Amino acid sequence: MTQAPRVRLVGAEFFERQVDFRFPFRFGAAHVERAPQAFVRVRIADEQGRQAAGWSAEMMMPKWFDKDPALSPEDNVDELRKSLRLAIEGMLARKANTPFGLHAALEADHHGAAARQGLPALVASYGLALVDRAIIDALCRLKGVSVIEAVKTNLLGITDETAPDLAGFDLARFLSGLAPSPKLAVRHTVGLADALRASDIEPSHRLKDGLPHTLEEVIAAYGHRFFKIKVSGRPEQDVERLLAVASLLDDRLDAYQVTLDGNEQFQSSDAVADLLDRIEKEPLLKRLRASILFFEQPIARAEALSTAVAAIADRVPLEIDESDGDVGAFLRARELGYTGISSKSCKGFYRSLINRARIEKWNTEVGSARYFISAEDLTTQAGLALQQDLVLAALTGVGHIERNGHHYVDGMAQAPAGEQAAYLAAHGDLYQEAGARARLAIKAGEITFGSVLRAIGLGSSVEPDWPSMAAGRT
Repeated sequence: MTQAPRVRLVGAEFFERQVDFRFPFRFGAAHVERAPQAFVRVRIADEQGRQAAGWSAEMMMPKWFDKDPALSPEDNVDELRKSLRLAIEGMLARKANTPFGLHAALEADHHGAAARQGLPALVASYGLALVDRAIIDALCRLKGVSVIEAVKTNLLGITDETAPDLAGFDLARFLSGLAPSPKLAVRHTVGLADALRASDIEPSHRLKDGLPHTLEEVIAAYGHRFFKIKVSGRPEQDVERLLAVASLLDDRLDAYQVTLDGNEQFQSSDAVADLLDRIEKEPLLKRLRASILFFEQPIARAEALSTAVAAIADRVPLEIDESDGDVGAFLRARELGYTGISSKSCKGFYRSLINRARIEKWNTEVGSARYFISAEDLTTQAGLALQQDLVLAALTGVGHIERNGHHYVDGMAQAPAGEQAAYLAAHGDLYQEAGARARLAIKAGEITFGSVLRAIGLGSSVEPDWPSMAAGRT
Protein backbone atom coordinates (compact mmCIF):
# COMPACT_ATOMS: atom_id res chain seq x y z
CA MET A 1 0.00 0.00 0.00
CA THR A 2 1.15 3.52 -0.85
CA GLN A 3 1.74 5.85 2.10
CA ALA A 4 -1.12 8.35 2.13
CA PRO A 5 0.26 11.90 1.97
CA ARG A 6 -0.81 14.60 4.37
CA VAL A 7 -2.32 17.69 2.80
CA ARG A 8 -4.30 20.74 3.84
CA LEU A 9 -6.87 22.89 2.14
CA VAL A 10 -5.40 26.32 1.34
CA GLY A 11 -8.14 27.78 -0.84
CA ALA A 12 -11.68 27.07 -2.02
CA GLU A 13 -14.43 28.79 -3.96
CA PHE A 14 -17.66 27.73 -5.60
CA PHE A 15 -19.63 28.71 -8.66
CA GLU A 16 -23.09 28.07 -10.09
CA ARG A 17 -24.52 27.25 -13.49
CA GLN A 18 -28.29 27.31 -14.06
CA VAL A 19 -29.78 24.14 -15.57
CA ASP A 20 -33.15 24.28 -17.35
CA PHE A 21 -35.08 21.06 -17.85
CA ARG A 22 -36.63 19.94 -21.14
CA PHE A 23 -39.83 19.16 -19.25
CA PRO A 24 -40.70 18.99 -15.55
CA PHE A 25 -39.36 16.18 -13.38
CA ARG A 26 -41.84 14.98 -10.78
CA PHE A 27 -40.76 12.83 -7.84
CA GLY A 28 -42.83 12.54 -4.71
CA ALA A 29 -44.60 15.86 -4.23
CA ALA A 30 -41.91 17.79 -6.09
CA HIS A 31 -42.31 19.29 -9.55
CA VAL A 32 -38.96 20.67 -10.75
CA GLU A 33 -38.35 22.63 -13.96
CA ARG A 34 -34.90 24.12 -13.28
CA ALA A 35 -32.15 24.12 -10.68
CA PRO A 36 -28.59 25.42 -10.32
CA GLN A 37 -25.53 23.19 -10.45
CA ALA A 38 -22.74 23.92 -7.97
CA PHE A 39 -19.08 23.72 -9.01
CA VAL A 40 -16.30 23.72 -6.41
CA ARG A 41 -12.64 24.58 -7.04
CA VAL A 42 -10.08 23.98 -4.30
CA ARG A 43 -6.33 24.20 -3.85
CA ILE A 44 -4.40 21.88 -1.55
CA ALA A 45 -0.79 21.86 -0.38
CA ASP A 46 1.28 18.94 0.84
CA GLU A 47 3.91 19.03 3.57
CA GLN A 48 6.62 19.82 1.01
CA GLY A 49 4.70 22.88 -0.13
CA ARG A 50 3.61 21.48 -3.48
CA GLN A 51 0.13 22.61 -4.53
CA ALA A 52 -2.59 21.37 -6.86
CA ALA A 53 -6.14 22.32 -7.79
CA GLY A 54 -9.15 20.02 -7.73
CA TRP A 55 -12.79 20.25 -8.78
CA SER A 56 -16.22 18.81 -8.10
CA ALA A 57 -19.78 19.49 -9.22
CA GLU A 58 -23.31 18.56 -8.15
CA MET A 59 -26.90 19.63 -8.83
CA MET A 60 -28.53 21.74 -6.12
CA MET A 61 -31.78 19.86 -6.45
CA PRO A 62 -34.69 21.39 -4.52
CA LYS A 63 -37.29 19.32 -2.68
CA TRP A 64 -35.12 16.24 -2.22
CA PHE A 65 -32.58 17.04 0.50
CA ASP A 66 -35.21 18.82 2.60
CA LYS A 67 -38.90 18.19 1.84
CA ASP A 68 -40.33 20.61 4.40
CA PRO A 69 -43.44 21.97 2.58
CA ALA A 70 -42.94 25.34 4.26
CA LEU A 71 -39.72 25.85 2.29
CA SER A 72 -39.66 27.13 -1.28
CA PRO A 73 -37.33 25.66 -3.92
CA GLU A 74 -35.10 28.71 -3.48
CA ASP A 75 -35.04 28.10 0.29
CA ASN A 76 -33.86 24.54 -0.41
CA VAL A 77 -31.07 25.76 -2.67
CA ASP A 78 -30.01 28.34 -0.07
CA GLU A 79 -29.72 25.52 2.48
CA LEU A 80 -27.34 23.67 0.17
CA ARG A 81 -25.28 26.82 -0.35
CA LYS A 82 -25.07 27.24 3.41
CA SER A 83 -23.93 23.64 3.85
CA LEU A 84 -21.23 24.14 1.26
CA ARG A 85 -20.00 27.33 2.92
CA LEU A 86 -19.87 25.58 6.30
CA ALA A 87 -17.89 22.69 4.83
CA ILE A 88 -15.38 25.00 3.16
CA GLU A 89 -14.90 27.06 6.31
CA GLY A 90 -14.53 23.95 8.45
CA MET A 91 -12.04 22.30 6.10
CA LEU A 92 -9.90 25.44 5.80
CA ALA A 93 -9.53 25.41 9.60
CA ARG A 94 -8.25 21.81 9.70
CA LYS A 95 -4.57 20.94 10.10
CA ALA A 96 -2.76 18.80 7.53
CA ASN A 97 -3.96 15.22 7.29
CA THR A 98 -4.63 12.53 4.72
CA PRO A 99 -7.60 13.31 2.44
CA PHE A 100 -9.75 10.88 4.38
CA GLY A 101 -8.26 12.10 7.66
CA LEU A 102 -9.43 15.63 6.81
CA HIS A 103 -12.92 14.28 6.16
CA ALA A 104 -12.96 12.23 9.37
CA ALA A 105 -11.73 15.15 11.47
CA LEU A 106 -14.45 17.44 10.13
CA GLU A 107 -17.46 15.18 9.64
CA ALA A 108 -18.99 15.26 13.13
CA ASP A 109 -18.24 18.96 13.65
CA HIS A 110 -19.70 19.83 10.25
CA HIS A 111 -22.92 17.93 10.92
CA GLY A 112 -23.14 19.60 14.33
CA ALA A 113 -22.64 23.08 12.87
CA ALA A 114 -25.24 22.37 10.19
CA ALA A 115 -27.75 21.10 12.75
CA ARG A 116 -27.31 24.26 14.82
CA GLN A 117 -28.35 26.22 11.76
CA GLY A 118 -31.40 24.05 11.24
CA LEU A 119 -30.02 22.06 8.32
CA PRO A 120 -31.08 18.40 8.01
CA ALA A 121 -28.38 15.73 7.95
CA LEU A 122 -28.82 15.11 4.22
CA VAL A 123 -28.25 18.81 3.51
CA ALA A 124 -25.15 18.76 5.71
CA SER A 125 -23.81 15.77 3.79
CA TYR A 126 -24.05 17.68 0.51
CA GLY A 127 -21.53 20.38 1.37
CA LEU A 128 -18.95 18.01 2.81
CA ALA A 129 -19.37 15.61 -0.11
CA LEU A 130 -18.49 18.33 -2.64
CA VAL A 131 -15.45 19.54 -0.70
CA ASP A 132 -14.20 15.98 -0.14
CA ARG A 133 -14.42 15.16 -3.85
CA ALA A 134 -12.59 18.32 -4.87
CA ILE A 135 -9.78 17.47 -2.41
CA ILE A 136 -9.60 13.90 -3.73
CA ASP A 137 -9.39 15.26 -7.27
CA ALA A 138 -6.62 17.67 -6.26
CA LEU A 139 -4.61 14.95 -4.50
CA CYS A 140 -4.82 12.70 -7.56
CA ARG A 141 -3.68 15.56 -9.81
CA LEU A 142 -0.83 16.33 -7.42
CA LYS A 143 0.31 12.70 -7.64
CA GLY A 144 -0.51 12.25 -11.34
CA VAL A 145 -2.80 9.26 -10.78
CA SER A 146 -6.39 8.27 -11.45
CA VAL A 147 -8.77 8.01 -8.53
CA ILE A 148 -9.02 4.28 -9.23
CA GLU A 149 -5.32 3.90 -8.48
CA ALA A 150 -5.66 6.22 -5.47
CA VAL A 151 -8.45 4.10 -4.00
CA LYS A 152 -6.93 0.71 -4.73
CA THR A 153 -3.58 1.71 -3.17
CA ASN A 154 -5.36 3.70 -0.43
CA LEU A 155 -3.53 6.89 -1.32
CA LEU A 156 -6.49 8.63 0.31
CA GLY A 157 -5.78 7.10 3.73
CA ILE A 158 -9.20 5.52 4.28
CA THR A 159 -9.58 3.92 7.74
CA ASP A 160 -12.39 2.78 10.02
CA GLU A 161 -12.22 6.02 12.02
CA THR A 162 -15.76 7.06 11.06
CA ALA A 163 -17.03 3.47 11.02
CA PRO A 164 -15.80 1.67 14.15
CA ASP A 165 -18.09 -1.24 13.25
CA LEU A 166 -15.47 -2.12 10.61
CA ALA A 167 -12.76 -2.64 13.23
CA GLY A 168 -10.94 -5.83 12.36
CA PHE A 169 -12.12 -5.74 8.74
CA ASP A 170 -9.20 -5.64 6.29
CA LEU A 171 -10.00 -2.36 4.53
CA ALA A 172 -6.70 -2.29 2.65
CA ARG A 173 -7.35 -5.71 1.17
CA PHE A 174 -10.94 -4.77 0.35
CA LEU A 175 -9.91 -1.57 -1.46
CA SER A 176 -7.13 -3.24 -3.41
CA GLY A 177 -9.57 -5.89 -4.62
CA LEU A 178 -12.07 -3.46 -6.13
CA ALA A 179 -12.48 -4.06 -9.86
CA PRO A 180 -14.46 -1.21 -11.43
CA SER A 181 -16.06 -2.02 -14.77
CA PRO A 182 -15.89 0.57 -17.59
CA LYS A 183 -19.42 -0.32 -18.64
CA LEU A 184 -22.77 -0.08 -16.84
CA ALA A 185 -26.37 -0.71 -17.82
CA VAL A 186 -28.50 2.42 -17.54
CA ARG A 187 -31.64 2.23 -15.41
CA HIS A 188 -34.13 4.69 -16.89
CA THR A 189 -36.27 6.77 -14.54
CA VAL A 190 -40.01 6.79 -15.14
CA GLY A 191 -41.16 9.90 -13.30
CA LEU A 192 -44.66 10.30 -11.94
CA ALA A 193 -45.61 12.80 -14.65
CA ASP A 194 -43.64 11.24 -17.52
CA ALA A 195 -45.54 10.41 -20.69
CA LEU A 196 -45.50 6.72 -21.56
CA ARG A 197 -46.81 6.77 -25.14
CA ALA A 198 -47.08 9.37 -27.89
CA SER A 199 -50.83 9.52 -27.35
CA ASP A 200 -50.20 10.85 -23.81
CA ILE A 201 -48.81 14.15 -25.15
CA GLU A 202 -50.79 16.98 -26.66
CA PRO A 203 -49.37 17.87 -30.12
CA SER A 204 -48.65 21.41 -28.93
CA HIS A 205 -46.51 20.03 -26.09
CA ARG A 206 -44.29 17.83 -28.25
CA LEU A 207 -40.61 18.65 -27.94
CA LYS A 208 -38.63 19.30 -31.11
CA ASP A 209 -35.06 18.81 -29.87
CA GLY A 210 -34.53 15.40 -31.44
CA LEU A 211 -34.47 13.58 -28.11
CA PRO A 212 -36.96 10.93 -26.97
CA HIS A 213 -39.78 12.20 -24.82
CA THR A 214 -42.05 9.25 -23.99
CA LEU A 215 -41.08 5.96 -22.40
CA GLU A 216 -41.72 4.06 -25.63
CA GLU A 217 -39.43 6.49 -27.50
CA VAL A 218 -36.74 6.12 -24.83
CA ILE A 219 -36.77 2.33 -25.19
CA ALA A 220 -36.59 2.57 -28.98
CA ALA A 221 -33.74 5.11 -28.90
CA TYR A 222 -31.55 3.69 -26.14
CA GLY A 223 -32.45 0.02 -25.79
CA HIS A 224 -33.00 0.11 -22.02
CA ARG A 225 -33.67 -3.09 -20.07
CA PHE A 226 -33.56 -1.58 -16.56
CA PHE A 227 -36.11 0.92 -15.22
CA LYS A 228 -36.79 2.85 -12.04
CA ILE A 229 -40.48 3.56 -11.53
CA LYS A 230 -41.60 6.34 -9.22
CA VAL A 231 -44.67 5.64 -7.06
CA SER A 232 -46.74 8.20 -5.19
CA GLY A 233 -47.70 6.53 -1.89
CA ARG A 234 -51.35 6.27 -2.96
CA PRO A 235 -51.69 2.51 -3.58
CA GLU A 236 -54.81 2.61 -5.75
CA GLN A 237 -53.42 5.27 -8.10
CA ASP A 238 -49.99 3.62 -8.07
CA VAL A 239 -51.44 0.34 -9.31
CA GLU A 240 -53.14 2.18 -12.17
CA ARG A 241 -49.83 3.78 -13.12
CA LEU A 242 -47.96 0.48 -12.82
CA LEU A 243 -50.53 -1.20 -15.06
CA ALA A 244 -49.88 1.39 -17.75
CA VAL A 245 -46.09 1.04 -17.41
CA ALA A 246 -46.22 -2.76 -17.33
CA SER A 247 -48.42 -2.87 -20.42
CA LEU A 248 -45.79 -0.99 -22.38
CA LEU A 249 -42.80 -2.91 -20.99
CA ASP A 250 -44.48 -6.28 -21.48
CA ASP A 251 -45.31 -5.34 -25.06
CA ARG A 252 -41.88 -3.95 -25.99
CA LEU A 253 -39.42 -6.16 -24.12
CA ASP A 254 -38.80 -9.87 -23.75
CA ALA A 255 -37.08 -9.29 -20.42
CA TYR A 256 -36.64 -6.33 -18.11
CA GLN A 257 -35.85 -5.43 -14.49
CA VAL A 258 -37.34 -2.63 -12.42
CA THR A 259 -36.92 -0.91 -9.10
CA LEU A 260 -39.61 1.05 -7.31
CA ASP A 261 -38.93 4.41 -5.67
CA GLY A 262 -41.34 5.81 -3.10
CA ASN A 263 -39.42 9.05 -2.39
CA GLU A 264 -40.76 8.97 1.19
CA GLN A 265 -44.39 9.24 0.06
CA PHE A 266 -45.67 6.27 2.10
CA GLN A 267 -46.59 7.29 5.61
CA SER A 268 -46.25 3.82 7.11
CA SER A 269 -45.24 0.24 6.43
CA ASP A 270 -48.94 -0.63 6.24
CA ALA A 271 -49.28 1.57 3.15
CA VAL A 272 -46.32 -0.19 1.55
CA ALA A 273 -47.87 -3.56 2.32
CA ASP A 274 -51.14 -2.38 0.80
CA LEU A 275 -49.40 -1.54 -2.47
CA LEU A 276 -47.58 -4.89 -2.56
CA ASP A 277 -50.88 -6.70 -1.88
CA ARG A 278 -52.55 -4.90 -4.77
CA ILE A 279 -49.66 -5.63 -7.12
CA GLU A 280 -49.65 -9.32 -6.25
CA LYS A 281 -53.42 -9.63 -6.76
CA GLU A 282 -53.31 -8.05 -10.23
CA PRO A 283 -52.69 -10.67 -12.97
CA LEU A 284 -51.56 -8.01 -15.46
CA LEU A 285 -48.70 -7.09 -13.12
CA LYS A 286 -47.31 -10.61 -12.85
CA ARG A 287 -44.26 -9.98 -15.06
CA LEU A 288 -43.54 -6.62 -13.49
CA ARG A 289 -43.80 -8.05 -9.96
CA ALA A 290 -41.35 -10.81 -10.84
CA SER A 291 -38.92 -8.21 -12.21
CA ILE A 292 -38.74 -5.98 -9.09
CA LEU A 293 -35.21 -5.88 -7.70
CA PHE A 294 -35.88 -3.67 -4.67
CA PHE A 295 -38.08 -0.91 -3.26
CA GLU A 296 -36.23 2.35 -2.53
CA GLN A 297 -37.14 4.57 0.45
CA PRO A 298 -40.92 4.13 0.50
CA ILE A 299 -41.43 5.47 4.05
CA ALA A 300 -40.93 9.11 5.05
CA ARG A 301 -37.58 9.64 6.74
CA ALA A 302 -39.26 10.87 9.94
CA GLU A 303 -40.58 7.33 10.43
CA ALA A 304 -38.35 5.16 8.24
CA LEU A 305 -35.69 4.46 10.88
CA SER A 306 -38.00 4.21 13.86
CA THR A 307 -40.13 1.23 12.85
CA ALA A 308 -39.20 -2.37 12.00
CA VAL A 309 -39.83 -3.26 8.36
CA ALA A 310 -38.83 -6.93 8.40
CA ALA A 311 -42.31 -8.10 7.39
CA ILE A 312 -42.18 -6.01 4.21
CA ALA A 313 -38.52 -6.77 3.58
CA ASP A 314 -39.37 -10.47 3.50
CA ARG A 315 -41.54 -9.71 0.47
CA VAL A 316 -39.26 -7.30 -1.39
CA PRO A 317 -35.77 -5.99 -0.53
CA LEU A 318 -35.96 -2.52 0.98
CA GLU A 319 -33.38 0.22 0.54
CA ILE A 320 -32.85 3.57 2.25
CA ASP A 321 -31.97 6.69 0.28
CA GLU A 322 -33.20 9.95 1.83
CA SER A 323 -32.75 8.43 5.30
CA ASP A 324 -29.02 8.07 4.62
CA GLY A 325 -28.10 11.33 6.32
CA ASP A 326 -24.91 10.21 8.06
CA VAL A 327 -22.34 7.43 8.02
CA GLY A 328 -24.21 5.45 10.67
CA ALA A 329 -27.59 5.40 8.91
CA PHE A 330 -27.09 2.03 7.22
CA LEU A 331 -26.30 0.43 10.58
CA ARG A 332 -29.56 1.69 12.07
CA ALA A 333 -31.51 0.70 8.96
CA ARG A 334 -30.08 -2.82 9.02
CA GLU A 335 -31.36 -3.36 12.55
CA LEU A 336 -34.89 -2.60 11.33
CA GLY A 337 -34.80 -4.95 8.36
CA TYR A 338 -33.50 -2.86 5.47
CA THR A 339 -30.90 -4.66 3.38
CA GLY A 340 -29.93 -2.01 0.83
CA ILE A 341 -28.53 1.50 0.61
CA SER A 342 -28.11 3.89 -2.27
CA SER A 343 -24.87 5.38 -3.53
CA LYS A 344 -24.99 9.01 -4.62
CA SER A 345 -22.04 11.34 -4.92
CA CYS A 346 -24.09 14.08 -3.29
CA LYS A 347 -24.11 12.08 -0.04
CA GLY A 348 -20.41 11.32 0.06
CA PHE A 349 -17.66 9.48 -1.81
CA TYR A 350 -16.26 7.97 1.38
CA ARG A 351 -19.69 7.03 2.71
CA SER A 352 -20.41 4.89 -0.34
CA LEU A 353 -17.08 3.08 -0.06
CA ILE A 354 -17.59 2.48 3.66
CA ASN A 355 -21.09 1.14 3.05
CA ARG A 356 -19.75 -1.09 0.30
CA ALA A 357 -17.16 -2.44 2.76
CA ARG A 358 -19.92 -3.11 5.29
CA ILE A 359 -21.83 -5.08 2.67
CA GLU A 360 -18.73 -7.15 1.96
CA LYS A 361 -18.35 -7.87 5.67
CA TRP A 362 -22.02 -8.62 6.36
CA ASN A 363 -22.54 -10.84 3.32
CA THR A 364 -19.48 -12.85 4.27
CA GLU A 365 -20.89 -13.31 7.76
CA VAL A 366 -24.32 -14.49 6.53
CA GLY A 367 -22.93 -16.46 3.60
CA SER A 368 -25.16 -14.88 0.96
CA ALA A 369 -25.66 -11.71 -1.08
CA ARG A 370 -28.36 -10.45 1.28
CA TYR A 371 -27.08 -6.87 1.58
CA PHE A 372 -26.63 -4.60 -1.43
CA ILE A 373 -25.79 -1.12 -2.65
CA SER A 374 -27.33 0.51 -5.69
CA ALA A 375 -26.34 3.53 -7.77
CA GLU A 376 -29.04 6.20 -7.93
CA ASP A 377 -29.33 9.60 -9.61
CA LEU A 378 -30.31 13.15 -8.76
CA THR A 379 -30.54 14.50 -12.32
CA THR A 380 -26.73 14.44 -12.33
CA GLN A 381 -25.51 16.50 -15.27
CA ALA A 382 -23.20 15.51 -18.11
CA GLY A 383 -19.60 16.53 -17.54
CA LEU A 384 -17.75 16.68 -14.24
CA ALA A 385 -20.62 15.69 -11.91
CA LEU A 386 -21.74 12.76 -14.04
CA GLN A 387 -18.23 11.40 -14.43
CA GLN A 388 -17.38 11.62 -10.74
CA ASP A 389 -20.59 9.76 -9.93
CA LEU A 390 -19.83 7.07 -12.53
CA VAL A 391 -16.42 6.47 -10.95
CA LEU A 392 -18.05 5.96 -7.56
CA ALA A 393 -20.69 3.63 -9.00
CA ALA A 394 -18.01 1.58 -10.75
CA LEU A 395 -15.96 1.32 -7.55
CA THR A 396 -18.97 0.03 -5.60
CA GLY A 397 -19.37 -2.77 -8.14
CA VAL A 398 -22.96 -2.16 -9.24
CA GLY A 399 -24.04 -3.62 -12.57
CA HIS A 400 -26.54 -0.91 -13.44
CA ILE A 401 -27.08 2.72 -12.54
CA GLU A 402 -30.05 5.03 -12.54
CA ARG A 403 -29.41 7.90 -14.96
CA ASN A 404 -31.98 10.60 -15.56
CA GLY A 405 -30.10 13.87 -16.09
CA HIS A 406 -29.74 13.22 -19.82
CA HIS A 407 -33.50 12.66 -20.16
CA TYR A 408 -34.65 15.84 -18.44
CA VAL A 409 -31.85 18.06 -19.80
CA ASP A 410 -30.57 18.43 -23.38
CA GLY A 411 -27.02 17.15 -23.01
CA MET A 412 -24.47 19.82 -22.10
CA ALA A 413 -26.81 22.57 -23.30
CA GLN A 414 -25.87 24.79 -20.34
CA ALA A 415 -22.10 24.61 -21.01
CA PRO A 416 -20.14 26.74 -23.50
CA ALA A 417 -19.34 25.16 -26.88
CA GLY A 418 -15.65 24.95 -26.02
CA GLU A 419 -16.28 22.99 -22.86
CA GLN A 420 -18.57 20.60 -24.73
CA ALA A 421 -15.94 20.08 -27.43
CA ALA A 422 -13.31 19.34 -24.79
CA TYR A 423 -15.46 16.62 -23.24
CA LEU A 424 -16.14 15.08 -26.64
CA ALA A 425 -12.41 15.00 -27.37
CA ALA A 426 -11.31 13.63 -23.98
CA HIS A 427 -14.25 11.33 -23.22
CA GLY A 428 -15.59 10.32 -26.59
CA ASP A 429 -16.58 6.87 -25.33
CA LEU A 430 -19.12 8.43 -22.96
CA TYR A 431 -20.50 11.22 -25.16
CA GLN A 432 -21.56 11.81 -28.74
CA GLU A 433 -22.29 14.99 -30.66
CA ALA A 434 -25.88 15.43 -31.79
CA GLY A 435 -28.03 18.49 -32.34
CA ALA A 436 -25.00 20.73 -31.69
CA ARG A 437 -24.79 19.25 -28.20
CA ALA A 438 -22.50 16.84 -26.39
CA ARG A 439 -24.93 14.18 -25.20
CA LEU A 440 -24.62 10.98 -23.23
CA ALA A 441 -24.07 8.01 -25.55
CA ILE A 442 -26.37 5.16 -24.51
CA LYS A 443 -26.12 2.12 -26.75
CA ALA A 444 -28.02 -1.13 -26.24
CA GLY A 445 -29.03 0.23 -22.83
CA GLU A 446 -25.43 0.72 -21.67
CA ILE A 447 -22.81 3.43 -21.26
CA THR A 448 -19.06 2.96 -21.64
CA PHE A 449 -16.62 5.18 -19.76
CA GLY A 450 -13.12 3.70 -19.73
CA SER A 451 -11.69 7.16 -20.38
CA VAL A 452 -13.32 8.34 -17.15
CA LEU A 453 -11.74 5.59 -15.06
CA ARG A 454 -8.31 6.24 -16.62
CA ALA A 455 -8.38 10.03 -16.23
CA ILE A 456 -5.86 11.70 -13.94
CA GLY A 457 -7.91 13.04 -11.06
CA LEU A 458 -11.43 12.14 -10.01
CA GLY A 459 -13.01 11.09 -13.28
CA SER A 460 -12.44 13.99 -15.65
CA SER A 461 -9.67 15.22 -17.96
CA VAL A 462 -11.54 18.47 -18.66
CA GLU A 463 -11.44 21.57 -16.48
CA PRO A 464 -14.79 23.37 -16.29
CA ASP A 465 -15.13 26.77 -17.99
CA TRP A 466 -15.07 28.84 -14.80
CA PRO A 467 -15.56 32.31 -16.43
CA SER A 468 -18.89 31.12 -17.88
CA MET A 469 -20.33 30.56 -14.40
CA ALA A 470 -21.73 32.85 -11.75
CA ALA A 471 -19.97 33.16 -8.42
CA GLY A 472 -21.56 31.02 -5.71
CA ARG A 473 -24.08 32.96 -3.68
CA THR A 474 -23.90 33.23 0.07
